[in-house]
Amino acid sequence: MRTKRTSYDIVVLSGDIGGTNTNLALVGKKGGTVSILCDRHYRTREVASLSEPLTSFLADAAIEHPSFPPEVCCMSGAGPVVGNRISLTNAPWDIDGDAVKAEFGLPTIVINDFSAISYGVMLLDASDPEQLSALPHTDGSLPDPLPGGVKAVVGAGTGLGVGYVVKHGDRIRAYPSEGGHASLPVFDGESRRFSSWLETKFGFAPGAEAGVSGQGIANAFAYFAETRAAELTPDSRAIIELPEADRPARIACQAADDSTCARSLDLFIHLYARFAADATAMFLPSGGVFLAGGIASKNEKRFLAGNRFMGMFERSYREHIRSILVRTPVYIVKDYDISLYGAANAAIETFS
Repeated sequence: MRTKRTSYDIVVLSGDIGGTNTNLALVGKKGGTVSILCDRHYRTREVASLSEPLTSFLADAAIEHPSFPPEVCCMSGAGPVVGNRISLTNAPWDIDGDAVKAEFGLPTIVINDFSAISYGVMLLDASDPEQLSALPHTDGSLPDPLPGGVKAVVGAGTGLGVGYVVKHGDRIRAYPSEGGHASLPVFDGESRRFSSWLETKFGFAPGAEAGVSGQGIANAFAYFAETRAAELTPDSRAIIELPEADRPARIACQAADDSTCARSLDLFIHLYARFAADATAMFLPSGGVFLAGGIASKNEKRFLAGNRFMGMFERSYREHIRSILVRTPVYIVKDYDISLYGAANAAIETFS
């Protein structure tokens, strides 16, 4: 994906806007390859509007790459797009594509953050382990994706994102979803008790995100800390004292040595697998299921150990669904720039 060029077919101003970070990049496309020319990262809550980091970034880019000014722009962010604008729920300002065009003179589209990841998946090279890691099925097989097949993207990060992407001829179309708020899958006594515990906490049956996300890991830990309090170690008790946002990473880090952390992370992985299997039944993604969002790539060894993820992914009460699951390729996305590449790909698809 990354190559150095002396010329480009098109250069895109690409943005990935989150509640914590605003990531901006110049992305150049030449033939079938794309590359980041330069990028910058800003703290979202430390700027008054998108205009501020865009002004700063474009000034830096003009110095570093004066021969490659951006021709078009795509900004991605969390939330539904209405009228080329996203009202961010986790930041103090909005993403307004028409305002960006008026101020900077760049044709601009605004897309959902998971649409950006879906567009980015189309650029990934399955043979490059730095970009994708294929998960072996329980029989050791690695099914090949069907050319042109639907690709489903399921991403557990802070929240749970779902999308899918298809190719029609030479055109790519990515579609967002609110599938992360579908019902939490349950599959055994423990997961049913966890679901019931979440229902008491939230006052209604929980959505998948309540268990399949960073906050889901924290919820699982809180559940086990309450129901198995006698098993808590000093390390586990220390996690309870952390701010909620800091707990998931610590739980995952201590899973190798602490039984409550291990139990919490394993429940998350099993729920993730069941949710990915449900997405497979819905989308029939013969092009593959792509696990994005960061948690899977950071905990790949635990996903793989003992077929922890794939063993649960392949299960179904119906034989014909099992036959679909066992021939569906599953990948962990490992390229953290995928949102920037994806936003650029969306702009290229829109304006070319």
